[in-house]
Order: sequence, then structure tokens, then C-alpha cells
Amino acid sequence: MANQVETVITEELLPLLREERYVTIATVDHETGGTNVNAISWVYATDEKHVRFSVDNRSRIVENLKKQPLVTLTLIGEGSTYAIAGEAKVIEEKMEDVPLKLALVEISVNEVRDVMFYGARITTEPKYEKTYDKEAAEKLDRQVMGAMKK
Repeated sequence: MANQVETVITEELLPLLREERYVTIATVDHETGGTNVNAISWVYATDEKHVRFSVDNRSRIVENLKKQPLVTLTLIGEGSTYAIAGEAKVIEEKMEDVPLKLALVEISVNEVRDVMFYGARITTEPKYEKTYDKEAAEKLDRQVMGAMKK
């Protein structure tokens, strides 16, 4: 259903945002004022109005949000592509119980828009694999996701 707009994350999308997955985040670049897009994977929806994500606290994303809090997450799932727009704020500069210097950011959702072009359906969702030590990656993923759920 192209052009469908909601003010909250729907029941169908909520489970997709409660697991590590590939999403992109668009912010306003703090230096140029242009668009800045990054791929991230540590995301967690605490409820239908809030999505948390974690990134390196030296990331350009964090600097961008300090100047302009508007963001859009792009999620591919449930056969479509969704733009989740809202305002973000850094709620922890360095997450506890995580060995890396990661910031915890929370988005207050204003709009969820189905942005898939007319007459099409996603048949295969993006997949990725970690290219470093599998056990270390799984341990870090558990630590980060656990910290985001607090």
C-alpha cells in the first residue's frame, strides 16, 4: 500500500525493530547542511512511539543530531520500504555495560510512511554478515541490544 502514513510504528513493523537489522538513517549534516545517510544495525523499538539506536559516540551521526535532531530511519520489511521520521536525542554519551564507546540515541517517532513505489513488493529483505570474529560479534551484539532495552 504505497503512500500509507501512520503516526506510530504499526504492530506489523514493531517486531522488525526489536532485533538487530539493516536500516539506514538520514540526518542533516552539521557542516554542510546537506543530507547524510548511514547504514546501522543496532536498533530497538521500546514502544510504538520510540526507537533507540546505538552508534560510535564519535560518529558524524551524533554530531549531526546535536545541531539538528530531525532524522529518518529507512526500514525494508513486510514486503515494503518504510520511512520512520522523528526527532532524535542522545540519551547516553557512553553506554554502560558495553566495551566500546557507543552512544545511545532515542527517536521520538512523528510519522511512519510506506514509501515503496506503486505496483511493487519487496521479495527479499537485505541480509548482511559480520566480517570479524563471529563469537566476538555475537557477544557485542548481545551487550548492545541488552543495554538498549534498559
